[in-house]
Amino acid sequence: MMPLTMAKAGETVTVRRISGKDEVRSHLAELGFVVDSDVTVVSEIAGNLIVQVKDSRIALDKSMANRIMV
Repeated sequence: MMPLTMAKAGETVTVRRISGKDEVRSHLAELGFVVDSDVTVVSEIAGNLIVQVKDSRIALDKSMANRIMV
């Protein structure tokens, strides 16, 4: 397992675990980051990511992306 920040642009990965407080995990779940879902990294700028989840593009800062293990 590795944090989502380690994935390269264009790579599709599967969410394995989400760490953090309950509020953080439920917020990410509402955005579509749930265990076993596929996430595609669209681009990465200074550790901040733009990812494709289902039909949405979502920007994540580095601290949030580090909580998503793939």
